[in-house]
Amino acid sequence: MKELLRELSLAFGPSGCEDGVKDIIKSYIEKNMPACGEVSCDTSGGLFLTLKKEGAPRLMICAHMDEVGFMVTHIEENGLLRFGCVGGIDPIVLTSKRVVSESGHRGSIIAKPVHILSKDERDKRPKIENMMIDIGADSREEAEKVTFVGEYFTFDSDYVEYGEGYVKCKALDDRLGCAIMCKLIKDIATGEVSSDYELHFAFTCREEVGYSGAFAATERIKPDYGIVIESKAVADVHGVSDQKKVCVLGDGAIVSFADLGTIYDRDFTRHIMDLCEKNNIKYQVHRIISGGNDSRNIQISASGCRVALLSAASRYIHSPADVVHYDDLDAIYEAIKAVIRRGN
Repeated sequence: MKELLRELSLAFGPSGCEDGVKDIIKSYIEKNMPACGEVSCDTSGGLFLTLKKEGAPRLMICAHMDEVGFMVTHIEENGLLRFGCVGGIDPIVLTSKRVVSESGHRGSIIAKPVHILSKDERDKRPKIENMMIDIGADSREEAEKVTFVGEYFTFDSDYVEYGEGYVKCKALDDRLGCAIMCKLIKDIATGEVSSDYELHFAFTCREEVGYSGAFAATERIKPDYGIVIESKAVADVHGVSDQKKVCVLGDGAIVSFADLGTIYDRDFTRHIMDLCEKNNIKYQVHRIISGGNDSRNIQISASGCRVALLSAASRYIHSPADVVHYDDLDAIYEAIKAVIRRGN
């Protein structure tokens, strides 16, 4: 799973440009599960693997392929690029960060240097409208040879393992979910994992800009149950009270009862918690009502769906230095494996 996670996380794939990520996943499925399931795509950009089981309840396991990014909105006469954010990005993480375009051209995000800021400017949070991307062009004409208004950029990041089980990279939200699903698919193919459900693996698109891919997937599959695999922003850093830390890296899979878009099915969620306790799988409860994900549109689509969320704690989410812990990914994998073995 680690090698696949590395490949997926480094792939270019902001919302609406998920094809490169989808190709990696599709190739992995075809290599590890030939002729064992039905692979398909929809017009929204989603990728699906269906494992039919006549008469069994339908369980959709879901993770999104897209990442946050930037879109060029204007090219200045001096060759610098104005941009807007695709998805939610805190401007405070952006200055001096490396970025790369869909066509492979690299640049850096720049802002007015600190030594010429007024006192008033220094006391304010940075704003996107005051930043630009420098791609090394000296004029608009030179910049237009390698980019265009409407082109996407993402963070240009390295995949770094460090400490005891930690990894840093861009786009771990939610390539970690995609990697966990791929491992489940492979282990089902080899017979290591069996299921009491009809399984539908949904690799969705455009989660970062409104969850539309999940809506299309649910309308297509019409599941009875849904498990969404996600990253969850945490604050387990120095100087933050325990109440506000939300969750802790390395303490296991995160289960949620509510966020700003979804009230999770309590019976299904508690069923997952019970299975974790019976199988000695580490888990923790999300201690704040915040954020949102594909669960929102899954819950309201088709005729309704009983949805649960399993997340991995993530420091510095939506940045080039997103940090997660491998133990949490393993816990999510084991929790889902226990669910699909035990039925509903």
